[in-house]
Amino acid sequence: MSPKKSLPGNKGPESPVSLSIRIQPRASKNELVRMAGGGLKIRLTAPPVDGAANEALVKFLAHTLSIPRSHVELVSGHTSREKVVRITGISNAEVKRLLNSGDE
Repeated sequence: MSPKKSLPGNKGPESPVSLSIRIQPRASKNELVRMAGGGLKIRLTAPPVDGAANEALVKFLAHTLSIPRSHVELVSGHTSREKVVRITGISNAEVKRLLNSGDE
């Protein structure tokens, strides 16, 4: 077994988590919002120019989930508001818990 630095709340290697997210660039602040029907929307202050919104999305998710930026990968939607990201190093249950904690 290769030595792997353990993240808080992580009890070993986890399967990657994929999230479908709608982003709203040029918002007044960075925030996570639940849409009707349970979809996930993230408002970002960054403009949708030269990958700035994509980079802001990766940083926002990494910060929100307390994981390294390298554990958040934009899989599709590089030029769209509809994006799919892959998150590694954290369980699906922990991702859901952390993303839902701001909705209460």
